[in-house]
Amino acid sequence: MAGGNWIVDHVKLVDRWPPQDALANITSQVSSNGGSPYNLLKNLSRMGVTFPLEAVGLVGNDESGRFIRRDCADYRIDCTQLCTSADAPTSYTDVMTEQGTGRRTFFHCRGANAQLASRHFNFTATNARIFHLGYLLLLDRLDEVMTDGSTAAVEVFRAARAAGMKTSADVVSEHSDRFPRIVRPALPHLDYLFLNEFEAARVTGIETGRDGNIDRTAIERAAAQLLVAGVKEWVFIHFPAAVFACGRSGVKIWQPSLKVPASFIQGAAGAGDALASGILHGLHDGWPIREALELGMCAAAASLAHPTCSEGVRPVAECRALATQFGFGGG
Repeated sequence: MAGGNWIVDHVKLVDRWPPQDALANITSQVSSNGGSPYNLLKNLSRMGVTFPLEAVGLVGNDESGRFIRRDCADYRIDCTQLCTSADAPTSYTDVMTEQGTGRRTFFHCRGANAQLASRHFNFTATNARIFHLGYLLLLDRLDEVMTDGSTAAVEVFRAARAAGMKTSADVVSEHSDRFPRIVRPALPHLDYLFLNEFEAARVTGIETGRDGNIDRTAIERAAAQLLVAGVKEWVFIHFPAAVFACGRSGVKIWQPSLKVPASFIQGAAGAGDALASGILHGLHDGWPIREALELGMCAAAASLAHPTCSEGVRPVAECRALATQFGFGGG
């Protein structure tokens, strides 16, 4: 079961990223799925999983909302808990993807997602093993801080755990100082946490570096601090070259990305969600963590082959075949 941001992405491929007041050319555009639960569930369906997939969220009473429902039906995603807002539009994002690099910039309309509250989640009628929520910091009502310093999202995680589910969360890369007061209260109620290097730095205050200057020692320190702060099983911190998995048991694993050529990359939107999809698939089915990490990286690589978040994701065997085709990086 996955809940949170349900978004229609309008992905526009631009020939370059322009400076302020300058012009860039849109070379192609397509509309597709966006948002953590939407991407995650669609990825799992495209990977060919056999277990049920359930959606929780809010969409508008508009064509974009109907698009999401049709798409979910096509990918056998149960929409029983995907509700319709009477007064807010379906959330959407204009994703500007730079041709050649795959780097993207997001212009987001929060829409119906801003109304999603704890009352929209019902864990009494599901057999799901894992509940995933995303993205923290992009769900207005669930991000609300209570008088005790907790958040509404914490109430949702508590309910999921009371129903016997493992809990998982992802975070959005917001440029703000809100990370500690919104993300940290959720940590003791999570089994799995997914972040990129920027988000990990904002939550912990440990500078991890960015782009080609990643401080891997700092990544390990940040992951360890997140476990100390309460995450119960696994912290996953990812960046383009690798993912670091740090377990409550003391296990630490660096899994490099695939060495995909630049010509293969059509867009990086959704790569983090594809990584999480592969890892959660493995965790759901009880795989060794190394095997789950490898599938996550293969799914992330597959997603790069298309500018949308999920259209590049393939069945598990085809994702794994990319490791043979391209090989993993050096560490």
